[in-house]
Amino acid sequence: MTVNFDTRSVESDSATEYYISATPGQKAPLQDQAKQIFSGIHDILRSKEAHILQERVFSTQSAVETLCRARSGAYGDLDDGVAPAFLVADEGLSGPIAGVQVHAVNCAGKPEAISLDGNLCGRILRVPGRAYLVLSGISDQQGRQATEQAEAMMEKVGAALRQYGADFLSVPRTWMWLKDILSWYDDFNRVRTGFFKEWGLIGAGTRQSMPASTGIGLGPADGGHCAMDLMAVLEPTHCTQYLQVTGKQHCAFEYGSAFSRAARSVMPAGDAVFVSGTASIDADGTTTHVGDAAGQIDATIEAVRAVLSEMQADEKDLVHVIAYCKTTEVEKVFEASRKALSWPWITVICDICRPELLFEIEATAMPR
Repeated sequence: MTVNFDTRSVESDSATEYYISATPGQKAPLQDQAKQIFSGIHDILRSKEAHILQERVFSTQSAVETLCRARSGAYGDLDDGVAPAFLVADEGLSGPIAGVQVHAVNCAGKPEAISLDGNLCGRILRVPGRAYLVLSGISDQQGRQATEQAEAMMEKVGAALRQYGADFLSVPRTWMWLKDILSWYDDFNRVRTGFFKEWGLIGAGTRQSMPASTGIGLGPADGGHCAMDLMAVLEPTHCTQYLQVTGKQHCAFEYGSAFSRAARSVMPAGDAVFVSGTASIDADGTTTHVGDAAGQIDATIEAVRAVLSEMQADEKDLVHVIAYCKTTEVEKVFEASRKALSWPWITVICDICRPELLFEIEATAMPR
């Protein structure tokens, strides 16, 4: 077997959630790895009688077509027509495929595929007393400039939320996939902050209700400047707890990034803690351990642990984790830390939001 599968599950009376991380285990032909990844995910979902809620594929651009064919061939009727978010990374130590993440659920109801502008792009899940909207790979390339595409993307997501009787106050978690992030991250932050102020998430006299988020240097495979995933809780309303300050890190909004350090909200099988993209940054918002990959890795892991503790979660509760490494040299340094921690790692090679940042972690935990 040339692929590793890590499956974590959480069960309640009304649902069981499955978090699958599939990564290449050793060098092998791309086509073989792709077939084994999606055939393996298919077998896990079939055995658990589970349906996909959200899915992401991390690979080089040249691998995307092969992965699409392998997924289509393996999934059969498990494919409801909603494509995963295909995200373009640089090649890492494992080759052109970094990994695949799947969040799936087994419950009385089945996730219902939904469309925007005629394109299937997400799902709604309803369980007793709870309802969720999940969107994947939302983008809009009508504008030629990156900021124009970001504005259109945010408007499209806002319209989708309103369509289902929600707004951004219903969103505990977003993922912002930003091609060439270092060339326009400040501009993106201005766009996002403007929308969040307009939607009442931040502002004078307003409780800050910014989602947990990742903003990372991965572009969508369709060639656009940006794309967005999100998880929204439609029912119950006002059920999300936001964390702005933790450990050695203060509120990210103080240095221009509109996101919370973490958010805790109600999921189908229990509470989930969404840990935002976290890097080696101190209380003043300054990068620490510049030029020191090992130092940044250790500081980042310490910061993630502080967030988990603050949100009443533990390392054993982690169900999805991504380590973003700037280069394969950083990935080599990270190997020792990765092997020492039994976290469900996927390692992706890409730019972080500052030139001097070498490493970042995002995580999801479900406290038992």
